[in-house]
Formats: sequence, C-alpha cells, structure tokens
Amino acid sequence: MKGSIALASDHGGYELKEDIKEYLAQEGYQVQDLGPASQESVDYPLFGSKIAELVSRGKVERGVLICGTGIGMTIVANKYPNVCAALCHDQYTAFMSRRHNDANILVLGGRILGKGLAREVVKTWLETEFEGGRHSRRLEQIKDLEQRLGIKK
Repeated sequence: MKGSIALASDHGGYELKEDIKEYLAQEGYQVQDLGPASQESVDYPLFGSKIAELVSRGKVERGVLICGTGIGMTIVANKYPNVCAALCHDQYTAFMSRRHNDANILVLGGRILGKGLAREVVKTWLETEFEGGRHSRRLEQIKDLEQRLGIKK
C-alpha cells in the first residue's frame, strides 16, 4: 500500500470521484470514500468539511475533493487550519500546488475535467514533493498572516 487518501465529492463531482477512487485503488492506495453514495443532490460544504477536518487534525495526510467546478470545495477546505487546498485543472497546476505550496488537499472540477486528464492530475499531485527553501518561508508568512487576522490557529 502506498498510503491512505480521503476522498469526497458532491453530486456534481460524484462520477469523477468514483473514477478517481478506482484509479487510486489500482495504484495501491487505501481510499477512504466519505461520500456521497449516489448522484442525488447534496450540499458540498457537508462533504468538503469531512475531508478538511481529517487533514486539519492530521488523521490523513492528503485528501481529494470534487464538486462541479471545484470552487466551492476549495473555499470550504481552506477555512480549516493546517489545510492548503488547491484547485487544479491540469498537470502543471497540480505540480506547482505541491512543489511550491505543499498543498495537502487536491480539488477537482467534475464538470471541468475529463476522467483521463483528472487521473493524470491526481498522479502528478501525488508524485510531486514539496521543494521547501524559499517556499517554506512564504508558507510561514501565510501562517503568520492568518494568526494576525485570527483566521486560523
């Protein structure tokens, strides 16, 4: 096993979530699917918060969230401390979200990406390591800003 990844979506991302779940299992990851269980309409904040909570508390190292565009899930996840959720539409943004931003939640748009490209985005995101260096300094500046503003602890 390569590790555990938590996965959730709303109805707009359900079909892609199911495909990504299959892909991750094939690649040797243990997948925690936190829903939903069908394409019935659901509220994305309920599902986005499940993954963000796990990542925020260190229960899982990384998570993947999928909604129609990815925008709503990104907003929800980034409300949590210790979460850096990145909305990625291609391999380059996935690479940079890890390399420079150390993103621990990948967000995808189920109505934006095709399954093949989404799998490549996930693969790139999982295989890319954080570069550190000057990027660590910048992430610390963001944490300091959050503390000053009382946004995250």
